[in-house]
Amino acid sequence: MSTREMSDERVTAAVRDAAAAPSVHNTQPWRFRYLRSEGAFQVRADFGRALLHADPDGRALHISCGAALFNLRVALAHEGLRPVTRLLPDPDDPALLAVVRPAGPGDGGGGEDGTGALHPAVHRRHTSRRPFTETGIPRALRTALADAALREGALLDFPGPRHLRWVLELVEEAEARNRADLGEAEDLAHWTRAGTATTTGADAGGGADSAGDGVPEYAFGPRKFDGRAPVRDFAGTGRVAGRRSETFERRPQIALLSTVKDRPGDWLRAGQAMERVLLLATLEGLVGSPATQPVEWPDLRWPLRDPVSGRGQVQTVLRLGYGPPGPGTPRRPPGEVLDIEP
Repeated sequence: MSTREMSDERVTAAVRDAAAAPSVHNTQPWRFRYLRSEGAFQVRADFGRALLHADPDGRALHISCGAALFNLRVALAHEGLRPVTRLLPDPDDPALLAVVRPAGPGDGGGGEDGTGALHPAVHRRHTSRRPFTETGIPRALRTALADAALREGALLDFPGPRHLRWVLELVEEAEARNRADLGEAEDLAHWTRAGTATTTGADAGGGADSAGDGVPEYAFGPRKFDGRAPVRDFAGTGRVAGRRSETFERRPQIALLSTVKDRPGDWLRAGQAMERVLLLATLEGLVGSPATQPVEWPDLRWPLRDPVSGRGQVQTVLRLGYGPPGPGTPRRPPGEVLDIEP
């Protein structure tokens, strides 16, 4: 199957899958360009959707786009193609984050790394800001999740008890700072959609507000009455009418996703690793949510590292466990993020 045989419908379907990826504050800071003449996808950054306060260097933006890049790879592998990916191919075009060429059997395509098997989780995966149970994640599954991250060039560690207490203290410090920070309030005001009500059924978005991005009120989850789960409160210091308070996990299960270095290419690898981990977790019955609060503060991000091994640059904190999935969050339609060129 030649890459140039991809119809507009198949290209659009692949981008719809790519755009189901998680992104910081659901900013969806990506664009996709399909070049028919080359049979290649470009994954591009939309810097106008960056969080100017929380993400001034674009690290979180690159991680978000890396997650979308991985979903694109999953979509193509599901179609029987082998995506050949090149990161940051043009130093003179910083918005061009990756080029993906789908190689078929007649184009030098080959081995399958299991990426396509993750496709059923692409639209099932949702960030959950609800309480999880205290049921532990089996050791074998933790190992499988760590292996998934490693396949994308990242490290996934589940902190031991002493390190976990320290990580949770850093999260709480970050949350306290955010509540008093005007920049954080501006980010929330811009990217939250107050007054949105959830729809019924399996609708992956939609509500009273037709906005296709940001975090709608129905996805805030309950307010944390007790527990130490690192869940960002998107209501900030505001009040949401009728919102419940619930007890979250007292012993949350946290994983730290790290890369050896800390450059834009590493951020893209971290995003791909994060999404591979989250998709595998979804297939195995777990739910999860990234907890980015402490990595947004440079002086808190560095101490997140394991105090003994000290390995890696922590890129995100993942809360994983067993519990209800979160409701679907809005997505911009492919027509708003995809350009198909000759």
